[in-house]
Parts: sequence; C-alpha cells; structure tokens
Amino acid sequence: MLIKRDFYINGRWVAPVTPNDHPVIDPSTEDTCAIISLGSAADTEAAVAAAKAAFPAWAATPPARRKELVAGILTQYEKRAEEMAHAIALEMGAPIDFARSDQAPCLPWHLTNFLRAFDQIHWIKPLGDHAPGAMIAMEPIGVVGLITPWNWPMNQIALKAIPAMLAGCTCVLKPSEESPLNAMLFAEFCHDAGIPPGVFNLVNGDGPGVGSALSAHPDVEMISFTGSTRAGKAISKAAAESLKRVTLELGGKGANLLFADADDRAVLRSVRRMMENSGQSCNAPSRLLVERSVYDDTVAKAAEIANSIAVGPALQAGKHIGPVVNKRQWDQIQGYIQKGIAEGARLVAGGLGLPEGMNKGYFVRPTVFADVKPGMTIEREEIFGPVLSIIPFETEEEAVRIANDTQYGLTNYVQTGDAARANRLSRQLRSGMVEMNGKPRGAGSPFGGVKSSGRAREGGIWGLEEFLEVKAISGYDASVAAE
Repeated sequence: MLIKRDFYINGRWVAPVTPNDHPVIDPSTEDTCAIISLGSAADTEAAVAAAKAAFPAWAATPPARRKELVAGILTQYEKRAEEMAHAIALEMGAPIDFARSDQAPCLPWHLTNFLRAFDQIHWIKPLGDHAPGAMIAMEPIGVVGLITPWNWPMNQIALKAIPAMLAGCTCVLKPSEESPLNAMLFAEFCHDAGIPPGVFNLVNGDGPGVGSALSAHPDVEMISFTGSTRAGKAISKAAAESLKRVTLELGGKGANLLFADADDRAVLRSVRRMMENSGQSCNAPSRLLVERSVYDDTVAKAAEIANSIAVGPALQAGKHIGPVVNKRQWDQIQGYIQKGIAEGARLVAGGLGLPEGMNKGYFVRPTVFADVKPGMTIEREEIFGPVLSIIPFETEEEAVRIANDTQYGLTNYVQTGDAARANRLSRQLRSGMVEMNGKPRGAGSPFGGVKSSGRAREGGIWGLEEFLEVKAISGYDASVAAE
C-alpha cells in the first residue's frame, strides 16, 4: 500500500496542516491501493501564498527560459513513463495497455503541442501601421487554480498546468481525490525538471474543501476546471465574488450520425469509441443516430460488437475495458440501465449487474439500447459509462434536429461517404468539436464545447491564450530596448 500524505508546496513536500486520511481505491479489486490526505483551507492558503510570491519572478522570466524549464518535464516523464501508466491503471481502472498507449502519453503529446504553439505567441507587437506607438502585450494572468477529474487524469493536468506555466502563471493544482497518484508523480517531474519553487503547487482534496477554497480565494485570478456541469456551475458562482476568470470543460452527450453510405468499419469504430475508457469520457459518442435504411443491420452489428468486448482487471494485459472508477459511479450507471429498460428502450447487449464470472470490482457490462426515443432519460443525460443509445432517423434534417436537441455541445460525430454532406453537417452540428469518419483531431487543435459543456478551449495556441491577459499600450517607443 502506498502512503502519500504530503502536499507539494513551494518546491518541497510538506505535511498537511491537519492530517485527514483518505483511501484511494483500486476499482478492479475494491481494495485500498494508497492513502492520501485531504487538504484544508489552511493548506490551500499556503499553496496560494507560495504561488503568489513566486509569480513576479516567474512572469518576468524570459519566455525562452520558461520554455526550456517546462520542456524539461518531458525528460522526467520519459524516465518514468511506466510508473505513470501503472499509477493511472491502479487508481482509476484504465487497462494497463491502454494506460501505456493512450492515458499516460497524453503528457508528452500535449507538452509537445504546447511547445510548438508557444513559438507562435507575440508577447508584444504593434497594433498596426495605422496607430504608431500603439502596442499589444500578452501577459500572464497571475495565480491560477487548476481542478482536474479522474477519468483522463494526466490528460487534463497536461492541458492546464503546462500552458499555465508556459504563459508565466503560477498554479495550484487540486487533482481528483479518486486519482491523485499520477498528479503527485507530475509534481515530482516538475521538481526534478527545475521548475522554480512556488510555480507549481499541489494540494490534494475534495471539491467542497480545497476546490471551494480555490474558487473563492481573492488571490487566485483564474480557475480552470474540468468535471461535471453541476460542479462547474457551483465554481462559477463561487468565483463571481472576486470576478476571476473561469474556464470550464464540462459534460457531453455526443451524437454520432451514421448514414447508409458510411464505410464498412463505421459501426465497429462507433461502438468501440463509445466503450473506450469504460465509457468514462465527456466526448464519448453515446447517442448513435442511424439512417432508417441501415438501422436494423446497424443494431445487430452494434450488439455483436458490444458482446465481443472483454471486461477485465486494469493490471491484466490485453485488449479489454476495465472497471468504472468507484461504487457510486457503478450504482449510477446501473440506475441508468434500469431506467432505459423501464422507459421502453430495447436492450440488445449487456444489461444490469456484473459481467459473467465476476463478483468483485466495479465492472459494467458493455451495454447497447436500441429503439431509444428522444426525451428518454438515457438519451438526455450523461451516463458516463459503457452504455450506447441507438436512435433511428429518416432524413438528414431530422438527424441534425435530434443531435442538437440537448443541453450539451462538446463533440459530435459524422459517418458518411458523401464529402459534401460531411462538410455541411460539420457546420450545422452545435458543438465545439466535430469528428468525421474516424479522423481524430489534429495535433494542437482546441478541445472544448458550447452550452452546458462549458466554453473552455484547451490545447494549442488557444489553450495558452486562456492563461494570458491582453494589455493595450499607447506611446510605446519600439526603437528603445526594453529593460
């Protein structure tokens, strides 16, 4: 059992002011795999004070030097990549091969993309020839609070901490108490890369404790949050009193429009993408909208594919999905499956209870419902588990109407062989992202949504600019070297 009760504040590991032990549960076994301490308001205060004290010097550090120091995190990751993958598998249930190939490598992927985007920033530039002496400066916003979830833990830390530090901000990270081990490794990477004390700080804790304290703290200039829409609303209200900037990346209920002319692998691609990470992705394509002429065949294929997906422990090698993160999540998913049955959807794969042969662990059967009608609970609400809803449509116009009839707007998907239709739908679907025919987002493209999915834009140049303020300067003499 790992015991990691300390917090990383001002460049060193320090004991919490008041120890408050919290078990980290391995969802594959339901056993405790680590013990951490949940922070208090006093711990949060110490971390914010350290970040505030470090900000002037870090903001004044030449951008090239900041880039050099942050790039050093990549070297530390490469030394301990297997340790990172193992931590993620242990604490949140990602299968070890998936943790190695997809979860842990989010750090080098995003770091590399941010370093590329960093070179595109003009820290001070003329407004234009029409306005001599008018300059636009880009400056770090200040101390930022970063609140990250458990489902893609290193992905979200990399999308926040890396651009914040590159921009010249200092930060306090509160990772999910469900998956803190990867975050503590990241703190070690920052320390060993030579990030100056106080630039990056970490306090473990829960939302009502550390999360609320960060959101309301007057010395925190910005909160960057990824999590539920409910929590995002609460953070926005708490942050309003101090008028801090808030960026939110929240839930989703992605529609996946599959037309009769889609390629032969469209159904396989759609089901597997839904079940990836045990369905615990805010951008999961959880609503499969299918053109009526291929509906019956698609339902049959989807059921067959779901039934072929293996479920197994996170530390077991092989291609399978793991457990969901905890008992509360498992119970919630079971409730949604029960609602789907009760409201008249047709269960064609999976269903209630543990997978066959399992009597322990938070495992969910890969589940597919057909004949789902708009307005059913499983069509409206984010389930955050391996549960797919299939809905028929007659026309393109009907498909767009159903897809857009949701409070969410994170990612939508299109499967069609008609390029003109694909282009048309990419503009009509109301979401921050649209992925078509299995093509992934480009390196450095922004991740974020609209409506109740929040309006953050994380990744690439957009992700860096979220941590920068724009300053307008007049009477600036560009012929004089800056001090």
